[in-house]
Amino acid sequence: MSTAAAAAARGLKSVTRAAFSWKPTGRAQQTLAAAVSRSGVGLHSGARATATLLPARAGEGRYFVVEGEGEARVAAELGNAEPQSPLCTTLRSGSGVARVRTVEHLLSAMEALGVDNCRVEVSGGDEIPLLDGSAQEWVEAIRGAGLCEADDIGGQKLEKLAPKIDEPVYLRKDDCFVAAFPSSQTHITYGIDFPKAPAIGCQWFDTFLDADVYSSKIAPARTFCIFEEVEKMRGAGLIRGGSLENAMVCSMTGGWLNPPLRFDDEPCRHKVLDLIGDFSLLAQNGSQGFPIAHVVAYKAGHALHTSFLRHLSGMADVDQGTLA
Repeated sequence: MSTAAAAAARGLKSVTRAAFSWKPTGRAQQTLAAAVSRSGVGLHSGARATATLLPARAGEGRYFVVEGEGEARVAAELGNAEPQSPLCTTLRSGSGVARVRTVEHLLSAMEALGVDNCRVEVSGGDEIPLLDGSAQEWVEAIRGAGLCEADDIGGQKLEKLAPKIDEPVYLRKDDCFVAAFPSSQTHITYGIDFPKAPAIGCQWFDTFLDADVYSSKIAPARTFCIFEEVEKMRGAGLIRGGSLENAMVCSMTGGWLNPPLRFDDEPCRHKVLDLIGDFSLLAQNGSQGFPIAHVVAYKAGHALHTSFLRHLSGMADVDQGTLA
């Protein structure tokens, strides 16, 4: 292992019984070449918020600073993910003081495009703007800002490490599951099934992952919901910022209310987008988050995604009651 890789490895937190190991990629950690901002409504709060992405030092990783919470950092790491966070992924600082919601689309774009270190300042609330419901605007923002190699506080480069699955591992709840198998490439197979909404039905999407594939085939896929469930979700204080402009809405009987779709299997592709964002939380100190593996998921969601990562890492025994 190179000196830079060894330095990066020393910064990683130790885990026990992990089914993966950290491997050098031969590439230096990256950050943004310039700051960039995007504003919009939050999916659940309905409040207008702004997320400003700023360059960060090598080894700092991706983290959030929420307006009104001082300089409390909320690191985009698995240990900060709330086990139960309906219809989104929520991170909370170790002290519990600061939180940030609906981080998955932004983290998905940063993970796929190689933004390893980034400070994200959130103002106007504690939720990342939904934008058009996909990650496409985040991809455009990141590419507009550009990437560069990051220096640590001593002016040194750090080699980017990647988690590599060493043995098969899986987690299931009822007929929903996530599994990962050793592979030389990052490969994703995802399935969904909505029998009550025939316009969605059963879909599968299979792809190898790199920045170009992500940008063209995954990032444009928008979030979606079932029309008949909207009133119940809003009654629970959720999706207050959701609309026909930032989500695909499908009726059980009438099909899509706001066509056209960007892809025939756009709902399934969006689930892959979410998976990448959630799996980015495996990253530590500027490492890659999504593992080098063949990841197969069926009818999974944010809770099962992050519970699988805890299971994979050997952090704790998974409480099946938290997977719903």
